[in-house]
Amino acid sequence: MTRIIVITSGKGGVGKTTITANLGIALAKMGYQVALVDADFELRNLDLLLGLEKRIIYTLFDVLAGECRLEQALVKDKRQPGLTLLPAAKKRTKELVTPEQIKPLLNELAQKYEYVLIDCPAGIDGGFQTAIAAATEALVIATPEISSVRDANRVISLLQAQKIKPIQLIVNRVRPGMVRDLNMMSPEDVQELLGISLIGSICEDDRVIVSTNHGQPLVLGKNKSPAAIAIDKIAQNLGGKKNNKSLDFDLSNDRILNQGSTIDPTTEFLSLYPYF
Repeated sequence: MTRIIVITSGKGGVGKTTITANLGIALAKMGYQVALVDADFELRNLDLLLGLEKRIIYTLFDVLAGECRLEQALVKDKRQPGLTLLPAAKKRTKELVTPEQIKPLLNELAQKYEYVLIDCPAGIDGGFQTAIAAATEALVIATPEISSVRDANRVISLLQAQKIKPIQLIVNRVRPGMVRDLNMMSPEDVQELLGISLIGSICEDDRVIVSTNHGQPLVLGKNKSPAAIAIDKIAQNLGGKKNNKSLDFDLSNDRILNQGSTIDPTTEFLSLYPYF
């Protein structure tokens, strides 16, 4: 059965599109047929992160306007044959697409792919409502900052109101040294505040910037960075292969360990509950 998963966040700048691109590649590497849908109609960056921007001829908007067939708008990734992108068009605005239009389109994709991952715009306006219209599951991206967590909490409420489930959490840009010094929430702290299951967490990783600028997703690299390892684990958790859902951190020098215990979540951050 196809899984239509919206990848969303309350706050912009938390790494949502980067995670969408890399998670799609990671699932395709596992042998799944994956369609990525860029529903961030105003910004359209998913093609850039995948390095596919020069191969776009038609877009989601052209399909909806009847100017091409769905198959003509799909851009196949030559590095991973199981991965396909349905791009948006930056020159048009989100108001041109309604939930009623996008739902049958995504359901058509679901007939051919095992995973349909939707890159949702940040925020909770009309673009958000359109992006979640056909979703049956959600991944919420948050960073260990109080503003990001509070905005994520609002998004979770809206997803629950639409009866989308399961809703799972990815905590991005974790800095283990700051967690150790109690200057940053741990992934477990964020999970406690939001009240949804934690499917994985990702360290702050400078190589994300390099990969983004080159249109070369992290998970395709031969020498895996900490973030790439974490995303591979999330893909395995999502695809049914069980892993430890929390990264194992060496808090003394911010390295990921191959084994060991998880971060001690017993911190002062749960006192933030009144702000939600």
